[in-house]
Amino acid sequence: MMRGAVSTGLVTVMVMMLVVLNQIESAIVNDSLLPHRESCNIYIGNWVYDQSYPLYDSKTCPFIQKQFNCKPNGRPDSEYLKYRWQPSDCNLRRFDGLDFLGRVMRGKKLMFVGDSLSLNQWQSLTCLLHNAAPNAKFTPTRSASGLSVFSFPAYNSSIMFSRNAFLVDIVGAAPPNRVLKLDSISSGSLWKTADVLVFNSWHWWLHTGRKQPWDSIAYGNVNVKDMDRLEAYEKAMTTWANWVDQNIDPSKTKVFFQGVSPDHGRANEWSKQGGKGSCVGETTPVMGSNYLAGPHPAEMVVAKLIKKMKKPARLMDVTLMSQLRKDGHPSAYGIGGHKAPDCSHWCLAGVPDTWNQLLYNELFNY
Repeated sequence: MMRGAVSTGLVTVMVMMLVVLNQIESAIVNDSLLPHRESCNIYIGNWVYDQSYPLYDSKTCPFIQKQFNCKPNGRPDSEYLKYRWQPSDCNLRRFDGLDFLGRVMRGKKLMFVGDSLSLNQWQSLTCLLHNAAPNAKFTPTRSASGLSVFSFPAYNSSIMFSRNAFLVDIVGAAPPNRVLKLDSISSGSLWKTADVLVFNSWHWWLHTGRKQPWDSIAYGNVNVKDMDRLEAYEKAMTTWANWVDQNIDPSKTKVFFQGVSPDHGRANEWSKQGGKGSCVGETTPVMGSNYLAGPHPAEMVVAKLIKKMKKPARLMDVTLMSQLRKDGHPSAYGIGGHKAPDCSHWCLAGVPDTWNQLLYNELFNY
């Protein structure tokens, strides 16, 4: 009886040890699949359906502006909320708001600088953090300069948004004397106050007519009424890249350029049968990793410039993954409704949450 009991006990212990070893091995394998900047491009992959998404309920986030708040605006479908970005060669760390506040950004300031797509991402991040720490006190403020600040005093952390659609300067207060200066940046003193900078610029470069906020373009000694917008964009982004090289200490400040967010106003960019359609009525992503229209020209400009920088910014290359999300826009459920559907911005919860998950992964490995 004694010998049998001992044998049974040994078998039990051995089985338990094997279970533990298997768990350790699985953990090691899983950890090896987590992204490392040297071995995995987290921006190449595809969207997969995941019932555990979205990362928060928009009903619990009181900061979402009406233009991004698709469900309360009447959007009837919910499948667009259920997709997760899956890189081809590794797994992303799931966004951990408490880790983001308590470790990654404790005592630091993060600033988004750009147009309303940066606003989109900024609001997404405030929702993600509020969802992770719903009882933490927060302080939203807006300065006279237009800087929006969302502070978490307990973590001595601030998430900021500075609206600056072109990054370079526009001088002159009123028509017809407003000049877009492609070789001038005067906002840099504000940018230097942040520990993490996330820049974005493209959509306003395409505006014409009454939406165009300048009357002429200046570069060096040249002043013209207009010019090729992609060429103007490249000159301006060269000025931005030079500013970063001359003013940023990479050991103190982390710099990212949020890749160009696409619009989905023409269905022939993702479908051979697209015709004159747009994002309106789209409820599912483009499956796979290929987008019919191919790389975005503005994204290619930024990628080329960053490679030439002496102190390279990190390109958050969100263009392809966002191109695949023809279903993620407010469309008829933004502030323009059916008369002016929005195929440029993104619903919240939605695609910008993944941009912030990618930013979290980038900062985790920085």
